[in-house]
Amino acid sequence: MLTIVMYHYVRDLRRSRFPDIKGLTVEGFLGQLDYLQKHYCLVGMDRVIGACAGDAGLPTNAALLTFDDGYVDHYRTVFPILFDRMIPGAFFPPVNPVRHGRVLDVNKIHFILAASPDKRELMDHVIARLADFGDRGDVATMQDYVAKFARPSRHDPAEVVFVKRLLQVALPEDVRSTLIDELFRVRVSADEAAFSMELYTQEAEWRVMIGNGMHVGAHGAEHYWMDRLDPADQEREIGESVEFLRSIGANPDAGWVMCYPYGAYNHALVDLLRRRGCKVGLTTEVDVADMAGRDPLILPRLDTNDLPKTGSAPANAWTQKVLAAAHV
Repeated sequence: MLTIVMYHYVRDLRRSRFPDIKGLTVEGFLGQLDYLQKHYCLVGMDRVIGACAGDAGLPTNAALLTFDDGYVDHYRTVFPILFDRMIPGAFFPPVNPVRHGRVLDVNKIHFILAASPDKRELMDHVIARLADFGDRGDVATMQDYVAKFARPSRHDPAEVVFVKRLLQVALPEDVRSTLIDELFRVRVSADEAAFSMELYTQEAEWRVMIGNGMHVGAHGAEHYWMDRLDPADQEREIGESVEFLRSIGANPDAGWVMCYPYGAYNHALVDLLRRRGCKVGLTTEVDVADMAGRDPLILPRLDTNDLPKTGSAPANAWTQKVLAAAHV
C-alpha cells in the first residue's frame, strides 16, 4: 500500500495578500507532517519508481508527499521544512509560468475567487458577462450551465464549482480566456509578469531543490486537461515537460514521473507516456494505491484535507485502512 498525499498552496494565509486562497497553513502542514511521521514511513520518488519497476518493495505503510503547480510556497516554505526533517518530496511545476512569466488560467481563477469574498456576486458577474456571447452557437444557455455545474463538490460550494467549471473547461477556449483575463486584471493584478514572479518557484530554485534531494517531475507546459488534447498536442506538452526537466538538472533519461493536470488522462496519453519512458503517473482519484494491483501510470492520491493536521490526532479512516493492511 502506498499513500500519496497531494498539496498545492502551503503558506501563512492570515498574513498573505490573499488570505482566502484555498491552501494549507504552515501550522497545518507542520501538524500533518507530525501525523504522517507518527503513522507512516515517508519515502521518496526514487523508491516508488524502483518499486513500480519491481526492483524493491515498499513498506506497507509507505507514504509519498507530492506538491503540484510549482508555487513559490514550495521553495520558500515546504522545502526548508522537508530538508530539516530529512523528508523527501516530489514537486511538479508546469513549464510556461517558470519559463515565460505567465500566470496559468487555473491560478488566475484561484486568485479571482480569493479576491471575491461574495461568491454569489462573482457567479452573477460571470453570468451577466456571458450574455455578450449569447449569439454564438458554441455557448449554451445560462440555465443549462447552472443546472449542470452549480452543484457543491467535496471541497467547494455550488457558486465556486460553477465559476471554476465554466472558466476551466465548459466554455470555448477563446471565451474562457477573455473572461479570465478580464476578471484577473480588474480583481487581482494588472501586471501578470510581476504576479507570476511572485507566485512560482523559478528555474535556479528548482536546481537548488534537485541538488538537495528533492524530486521534480512533469506537469505539462500549459496545465491543460490533457485528456481533451489531440495526440499531437499531447506529444508537444510531454516533449516540453521532459526538455524542461533536463534543463533544470533532473535526469529524465533515467525515468521520470508525470503528474496529470486536474488528474485528467486517457489511454492515448498513457500509451504515449509509456513510450517516452515515464515510470509513474499521478492522478487525483481519491484512494490509497495498492501497488500490487495498479498500473503505475495511474496511481491515486489523497488530498491534504483527507488526513489530520495534528500529530496527536488518532488514526483516521484512510490510515486505519493502511494499518489494517500492514497486519494482514
